Parts: sequence; C-alpha cells; structure tokens
Amino acid sequence: MAKAKIYYVMGVSGSGKTTIGELLAKKLAIPFYDGDDFHPEENVKKMAAGHPLNDEDRKSWLLRLNALSQENSENGAVIVCSALKQSYRNILQKGVEDKAVFLFLSGSFEKILDRMQKRKGHFMPPDLLKSQFETLEIPNDSLSVSIDQTPENILAEILQKLKNQP
Repeated sequence: MAKAKIYYVMGVSGSGKTTIGELLAKKLAIPFYDGDDFHPEENVKKMAAGHPLNDEDRKSWLLRLNALSQENSENGAVIVCSALKQSYRNILQKGVEDKAVFLFLSGSFEKILDRMQKRKGHFMPPDLLKSQFETLEIPNDSLSVSIDQTPENILAEILQKLKNQP
C-alpha cells in the first residue's frame, strides 16, 4: 500500500482550494478538511470586516491545522488552507515533513478577483485579495497547477503529477 500523505491544497482565497480539495479527497478516499472551518471566531470577524490577518492572528490556526495533519498522518488527508508563506508551510508540516505534499493552485489576480466577486456566502471579502497576493511567497517545494482549466482537468493534472513523484 502507498504511504499515506497529507495533501495541503494551497493558494490565495478564491483559487478553488475547497473545490479541488474535495475532488481530490473523494478520488483518494481520504478525509477532507477545509482550513476555513478551523479559524478562530476572531479571525473570521477580522476578515469579514475587511482587515487582513497578520502572522500572530494565523499562528493558532496554523497550529490547529498541523495537529489535524498529525492526527491523520497514518491514513492521510486533504487539508485546504492558504499557506501563503514558507514560515506557515513550515508550521503546517512540522512532524509530518515526510508525508506533507503542497499543491499550489496558481492563477492571476484578475481571474481570482472575478471569481471572488461572483461567489456568495464566504466571509472573505474580495477587497482582501490584494493583501493575500502581497503576502504570498510562491512555493518552490510544491506541485504547482494553473487554475485556468476546469476543476476536473486540474484534478487530472494533480493526479498525474503525484504519480510522477518519487
């Protein structure tokens, strides 16, 4: 049996993390966790009010997601979260470094802004997208996939890249 992995589907808000994460988890038959569900209430209120989170705001959230990855390290899981900075990714994979796989959903500011303006019922206002792009440190240690294709094609590309991994 293949070694269990923790797949972090990452990228800025509106890049399609939840959609792709759910598809990947279903395909791999492993649990799916949306990082948004683990934000402290204060973080959600701050973002909903149009204020970007800082490193201190994110710390307890990242530690909770890391605990989740460790709890699921034996059987694997898909966890979606922005993971915008390398320091955040370091926290997320602590203790599961050999199992962590980061899948970066990349897209242009304009495309993602358009998506965010069309979506309903999410606490993250489109006005905060600029701050996410400013914070984003494009990862060197991830599998990068363009969002300029259908969710099904994104999933197929991810699965192909995972198959080609050592």
